[in-house]
Amino acid sequence: MFKKLLSWFKSNSKDSKKTSNKSLSPKAPNKRTVTSSRIGELGEYKINIQLDQLPKDSKYLNDIMIKNPKSRTGYSQIDHIVVSPYGLFVIETKNYNGEIKGGRSDKYWRVNNRFNMFNPLKQNFGHIKALELLLSEMPDLLYISMISFTMRCRFSIDPELRKIESNELVIYDSELSEFINRKLNRIKATTDKAALTEAEVLNIYEIIHSSNITDPALRSEHIAIINKD
Repeated sequence: MFKKLLSWFKSNSKDSKKTSNKSLSPKAPNKRTVTSSRIGELGEYKINIQLDQLPKDSKYLNDIMIKNPKSRTGYSQIDHIVVSPYGLFVIETKNYNGEIKGGRSDKYWRVNNRFNMFNPLKQNFGHIKALELLLSEMPDLLYISMISFTMRCRFSIDPELRKIESNELVIYDSELSEFINRKLNRIKATTDKAALTEAEVLNIYEIIHSSNITDPALRSEHIAIINKD
């Protein structure tokens, strides 16, 4: 009788462990997903705080995907666009940690001397070309390319890319509104009047906004193709 009771206890003990493990196993990935999502949301929140500090005559858009026939996916996905009376700021955000090393003409930049990333200025140049095509009726628009990194990085880059005179700028996310305002002041000092009226700024904003592709399937396909490399 004792042996039967012992056998019954061991059997139920194993079943209990299996049940316990099954109930716990989904929690780990869920926790990681929530953490990753919150980190992304925090990054977007920080950028939006910066963009909210821009002059009232400027308008901005986030996460825009437009057609780009020269892209291998057929689209360009742009993190942020600021439409100001003096030009368009096209902003690409990067979330890396460590030393960022590279020059304007390099095909690849190095991250911590461990791996390559495609030169973000060249990537953003493709985004600007897609916008130029979309806004082809306004060929004289000024485009300023900005690459924003988190404060977890340190730069070993072409020093010209940190100078406000350049139309290609590499900055920290906490400097975004400062650099845009400095660039606007620089342009204002060299021109008699704004290039765009309030109505033209609004028109450009509406063209980009109405051209934004929001179809989840197309966006997922675009990301999947990019992530293949």
